[in-house]
Amino acid sequence: MMNRSLPKTDTLPWYRQFWPWFLIALPASVVVAGFTTLYIANRHADDLVADEYYKEGLAINRQLARQEEARANGIAASLSVGDSELTVRTQGPVSGPVLRLRLSHPMESDRDFYLTLGRRSDGVYSAPLSNAIGPYWHWTLDTGEESSWRLDGSLSPLEFNRTGDG
Repeated sequence: MMNRSLPKTDTLPWYRQFWPWFLIALPASVVVAGFTTLYIANRHADDLVADEYYKEGLAINRQLARQEEARANGIAASLSVGDSELTVRTQGPVSGPVLRLRLSHPMESDRDFYLTLGRRSDGVYSAPLSNAIGPYWHWTLDTGEESSWRLDGSLSPLEFNRTGDG
């Protein structure tokens, strides 16, 4: 008589074995990675296109005319940024008690803000800085909504004066 043993049977349930969990973990990790990528893409999206691009596109001719008006009248400005104050020195026929300065971040439109600059002396306007800004921010200077002229530029690293004297 031969000793025949029965084939070994697995007595563990499926959820206690390695291979089903390994096969489930592979697609599950892809799903988790996909949701993580989706979250990162939505949270850190670049704001390279303006929200109201159609309106801004229609207004570009008015902006160009206002820039040309500033050039024709010899209006120019230079900005300097201190620790807590921004100063604008103007040249040309700039009058009025206040100027409006829009500072816009090159990549994140939610960091854009306006400053109302008060006149300190002839051709010198300043305002306290409430938000942190850095080099390469874009700026637009005018006298308000009905301004006949407009200046545009971007901040260079040389315009930052960190001594605190403005």
